[in-house]
Amino acid sequence: MKKLFKRQPPKMPLIDIQLNELPDHVIFCSNCVTSNQRPRITFDENNVCSACQYARAKEHTINWTERETMLQDLLDQHRSKDGSYDVIVPSSGGKDSGYVAYQLKHEYGMHPLTVTWAPFLYTEIGRKNYDSMVQSGYDNIFFYPDGITHRKLARIAFECNGDSWDPFAWGQKAFSIHMALKFQVPLVFYGENGELEYGGSSKYLNKPYEDINDWQYFYFRGNGVTELARIGKEYDVFSSDEIKNSSFDIYKAPPLEAIDKSGVQMHWFSFYKKWIPQENYYCAVENTGFNNNDERSEGTYTKYSSIDDKTDGFHFWLGYLKFGMGRTTRDASMEIRSQHITREEAIALVNRYDGEFPKKHFKAFLGYLDLPEQRFWDITEKLRSQHLWDKIQNEWKFKYPLE
Repeated sequence: MKKLFKRQPPKMPLIDIQLNELPDHVIFCSNCVTSNQRPRITFDENNVCSACQYARAKEHTINWTERETMLQDLLDQHRSKDGSYDVIVPSSGGKDSGYVAYQLKHEYGMHPLTVTWAPFLYTEIGRKNYDSMVQSGYDNIFFYPDGITHRKLARIAFECNGDSWDPFAWGQKAFSIHMALKFQVPLVFYGENGELEYGGSSKYLNKPYEDINDWQYFYFRGNGVTELARIGKEYDVFSSDEIKNSSFDIYKAPPLEAIDKSGVQMHWFSFYKKWIPQENYYCAVENTGFNNNDERSEGTYTKYSSIDDKTDGFHFWLGYLKFGMGRTTRDASMEIRSQHITREEAIALVNRYDGEFPKKHFKAFLGYLDLPEQRFWDITEKLRSQHLWDKIQNEWKFKYPLE
């Protein structure tokens, strides 16, 4: 891959605010394998995390019949009668977005326009699943951001937030809103509310859509594209010619005035329908041509989640350094909540796979960021939260292994 820099830029500051908010005392959920190091998660008096509390509410408290009526009413307000687009569905071709698109089109009679914000580096199976989804009967707009700008933002995000994944997160949130305004389709449907399903803020426990003003704190580590572009200019990643007023607009939500005037709202499908990832998988396999990987993803035991992008494994591995929880913790905790595995089984899986280095695509990752390997190790060495890790005989040891 083409070099980004004639000479490597100076090292940039680490500014992820989440790292300053981690509790020093580590506790694990008594039901799943998630700890209190997950940003914004809370625990009750029995050490049950907020995600597990929500999972129990899904089984015992939430009135899904009432939610179904709410969904029908919402869709009836927006459903077109002439076949024109009436809902925007952000979709990678993965199991979850495929499930949402299928449900809205075939179970509820909507006319979705699917929109795709490209991954950094497609995997073969990721591209195949995207093509299969479109060919199974969905109109789609596919967007690749400027390759040089995107790679530079990813490099800055890696150094400043300890995760190159951020430009994908910005676009994933904002692009669908831009398309909703462009096509004058005010209803946008995402899949799950991750804050509730995986552990985080309960602010939207009883509300089907979110306030865009919360994006920066909930999803963008307290900063975002504007701040990282500024740092990029300061540290010679971006030239003056590359920093223009509209250079990064596609990564940001449209102006609030335009959103308010249009009435655009992004709803979570999981608010209205009980969210079970494995059931989503079965639906997508049967109806949108989804295929899982032939081998498990590095860092976990699953084969069907987050398989679109060669860089995904680094997103989860870097999270393991910062929070002591990797890809297996996330997958196993979800499956406990869905009552597919026991906590004992989850502990065994975490101890076997969590924190496994994603070596398969390491060279591609370094090439994409134009990042010297030694600088990669220098940066990641500093990401480990000191209250979570000890270095013994030149090897890092996690202080709180699950037992």
